[in-house]
Amino acid sequence: MPKANALDWKTYESITKYIYETLGKQSGVTVKGYGNDCKVAGKSGVSHQIDVITSHSEGSHTYETAIECKYWKKKVSKDIVMKLVQILEDTGISKGIIVSKSGFTRDGIQYAKHKNIGIVHLREYEEKDLQGNSHQIDIATLDLNIKIHRTRPEIISIDIGDNRKIEIKHEFDYFDFTIILKNGNQVAFYDYVNDFRKQINRLNDKTKPLTGKYKIPSSILLNRKTGEKVDLDEILFTGQLTESDDDRNLKYTIVDKVWLLMKSIFEERTFSFSENGIIIEHK
Repeated sequence: MPKANALDWKTYESITKYIYETLGKQSGVTVKGYGNDCKVAGKSGVSHQIDVITSHSEGSHTYETAIECKYWKKKVSKDIVMKLVQILEDTGISKGIIVSKSGFTRDGIQYAKHKNIGIVHLREYEEKDLQGNSHQIDIATLDLNIKIHRTRPEIISIDIGDNRKIEIKHEFDYFDFTIILKNGNQVAFYDYVNDFRKQINRLNDKTKPLTGKYKIPSSILLNRKTGEKVDLDEILFTGQLTESDDDRNLKYTIVDKVWLLMKSIFEERTFSFSENGIIIEHK
């Protein structure tokens, strides 16, 4: 996204396209055309340049919306609204929206309402917006409700014969052990753990525990942390596939200053637009 201090008419058009593209994703709205090359031929034979054109499908019906961007110091008057109405009539485009930096004159608002033209005030955020208005904030905050479904192979017990067991309190504890085979080769104990976990993951019945036996006669189990050595002939693992749901209500406060405020006047919807491209609706 462009930096806040780089805002000009061209960036303003680009931002408008980004906003409608982002907001429209969930409802099936896509940007069909944008910029200087976005032109539509009318019934009159005249070609009309339109800043942004979106397309929206509802069942078997698809309609287009022409969006005009006015990065002006003055307010948009009824004459601009009338011009867009004429373009819609000539091209057959269903809907029209005017996005203005400086707002609209009274007659512009009245005529837009009469002709069902959407009008949107999109402007740079100012410090005064904080005063007496709880809907507008200078940082972007996101509330995320995340549901996590966990499925994992859990090792319940590790038996190494003669009623001896290995107690594991942490995943890293597995790495303390090495198996010295009869021929003197060494194998990481964790290799057997991983192999057994793969067997658990292949279980069809997740309600029953699984037992896995590894025959390694005349070998030695070495605890590298303590130096202790234990004679070993086999390892007997017992494990099960466990599932759990974890509902979390997570709130992220992102240090991301609001750059623009957007108010859809007739729909009475207000959005803030951050420097990093986050759009938040304020209700």
